[in-house]
Amino acid sequence: MSEFHKHSNDLKNWGRAFAFGIGLNVIFVVVEIIFGLVANSSALLADAGHNASDVLSLVFAWAAIWIATKKPAGKYTYGLRRTTILASLLNAMLILAAAGLIAWHAVEKIRQPAEVASMIIVVVAGIGVVINTFTALLFIKGQKEDLNIKGAFFHMAADAIVSLGVVLAGLAIRYTGANWVDPLISLAIVAVIVYGTWGLLRDSVNLALDAVPKNVDIVKIRSFLEHLSGVEDVHDLHVWGLSTSETAMTVHIVAPDGKDDEFIFKVQNELQKNYGIDHITLQIETKFNNQDKCGQCIS
Repeated sequence: MSEFHKHSNDLKNWGRAFAFGIGLNVIFVVVEIIFGLVANSSALLADAGHNASDVLSLVFAWAAIWIATKKPAGKYTYGLRRTTILASLLNAMLILAAAGLIAWHAVEKIRQPAEVASMIIVVVAGIGVVINTFTALLFIKGQKEDLNIKGAFFHMAADAIVSLGVVLAGLAIRYTGANWVDPLISLAIVAVIVYGTWGLLRDSVNLALDAVPKNVDIVKIRSFLEHLSGVEDVHDLHVWGLSTSETAMTVHIVAPDGKDDEFIFKVQNELQKNYGIDHITLQIETKFNNQDKCGQCIS
């Protein structure tokens, strides 16, 4: 099976998790809206809005993963794999926007506290904790391999935390009558969400700017190449993310005596096995061709 087909099958398998997670959470959002109105609970309605934004984010991530499985064609010579990077960036921004909405809502509740049906809040939000935790677990393994999977995991984990906060607020209101507990817990939740999402946003921006993926040590790669037998110089080394789960690399290697295909294949295998590089292009140059460095080199 080719590398492209293997990657496509992996992404399609994750599609099942996205479909199940989206369907389950759409149902819960509807339930939250209904009971939020019945209980006159702005907390439940805010949580429903947060969950709805996360469902939308899951749809974006799923769509990007599906698009990434399309074969390279026409002017898209790498295919559409980088849509996964754009989707992960959009996901991070949506999470932060939802956090801002929760913070705004909490401030409003501090200014104007309102009576609510606390037990309805506890029960419905408790169901949310279970549903969101279960959905997050669907993505817990893949979040180390792909930023969109990581985004889905953080979305659902954040939702579980938010729902737990709503449960605690409902219990506090029921047994103490302290309505101010609700907005304070909401603000604490916002801090947790922002802290957890910042890394996802940073990684997404870096990939969008073609930075070296954080799991790749370019210093070690350069050292490995420079110490290869017969290699005099290494330059124009570039490593970037083709997608949120694939890494590409190009490099010019100066070998005065030249190198054959066997050398190239061996180096490619080593880079893939030991350094996690998926797509590798090596250009072999002789000392004569490299006298003044190649005219197309960036570095």
